[in-house]
This record gives sequence, C-alpha cells and structure tokens, in this order.
Amino acid sequence: MDLVTLLSLKLTANFVGSDEHGNCYYQERTAREGKPPRRYVRYNGIAEASKVPADWHGWLHHTEDAPPPTEGYHKHDWQRNHLPNLTGTKYAHKPAGHVLRGGKRAAATGDYEPWTPG
Repeated sequence: MDLVTLLSLKLTANFVGSDEHGNCYYQERTAREGKPPRRYVRYNGIAEASKVPADWHGWLHHTEDAPPPTEGYHKHDWQRNHLPNLTGTKYAHKPAGHVLRGGKRAAATGDYEPWTPG
C-alpha cells in the first residue's frame, strides 16, 4: 500500500479490526451528512474482494452495525473455512472434460434433440 493511502486512512478513519487473512478494517471518523460512515478494508497482499470472509462482509456492507467478535462467529460442523477466489491458481476447479484434466468428456447419451422454431 502506498504511503499516501496509509496516511489518509490514519487521518480520516478508525481501525476497527482485522481478520484471519491479515486484512484490516476501518471506519470513517465523521460521516457525510445524512449517510452512514464509510467502511474500508485494507487487503493483506493483492486486493481481491473474495478475500473478505463472511464474518466481515456483513459489517463492511452495513448489514451489521457491530463488527464481528474477535473470536469470530460460531461455526457449524458442516461449514467450510472461507477461501478466496481460486480462479487462475493451481487450486482452481477443473471439471471433468477440462483441458488441464485430460480433456476427456463423458460420451453423449444420444437423447438430445435441438429445439427448432416451428
């Protein structure tokens, strides 16, 4: 992050908290007339919106008034940990038939009939 942005955040916003990915969250000290104070995220590394966990997403978009608890919300056994968008990485989803998985698709069943106007 450049020095000007960091200085601007220090002068105009209050630090609210950080998440498990190292992203830092801020809120404006003074709101604009008739509007809620702006909320910001300073990403740890590349700025990618999918790096914001669900816990912080609600606060960042004014769905929640209070930031999430420091220890996070209770997670159920069936919930997975948050992952940022993996497109373009070696962990990206490659369905059957994808070129990088051999490019072999299952054979067609022959029951497809294209629609024709008529």
